[in-house]
Amino acid sequence: MILTDREIRIALQQKQIVIDPEPDLTIAISSTSIDLTLDDNFATWPQINGLSIRPGAPGYSYAAVAGLQVKQQSPTFALQPGRFVLAWTKQRVNIPYTSRLAARVEGKSSLARLGVSVHVTAPIVHAGFNNRIQLEMFNFGQNEVVLDAGMWICQLVFEHTAGTPDKGYSGMFQGN
Repeated sequence: MILTDREIRIALQQKQIVIDPEPDLTIAISSTSIDLTLDDNFATWPQINGLSIRPGAPGYSYAAVAGLQVKQQSPTFALQPGRFVLAWTKQRVNIPYTSRLAARVEGKSSLARLGVSVHVTAPIVHAGFNNRIQLEMFNFGQNEVVLDAGMWICQLVFEHTAGTPDKGYSGMFQGN
């Protein structure tokens, strides 16, 4: 079951969802989601001649190849057609695993209409997650799209879980 605006506000008040810094709730909440803004950190994957990444190979570690990323901090990022960038939300999102909630990160229609996707295939924000949300952004459009830090970038849709998990999210993208 998806939370409505009223239920999202209650969950924030009761600390079942913690968003820091909390967006302006008078404009960030729609009927069934809350909007988040873009941070000023970006990471791209350079094309390296002869490099082949094999995620299914024994001993593969994403952490090892993540070191190849070119990271930059900038108030703007020009996302070219056919290009991919990792970006982050300005807000840290904490969904305590005992809250019986999880979320999905979804794009904004204003960006989708330009051909920009904010997540390639990883929309789930697990119960127990506590970090900024990493966005896997791709420009499917024909034109450069300039991304500005602070712009509305994605929305979270919260859902009730059928129960409380034995443990919360503890993957490599958990907060520091």
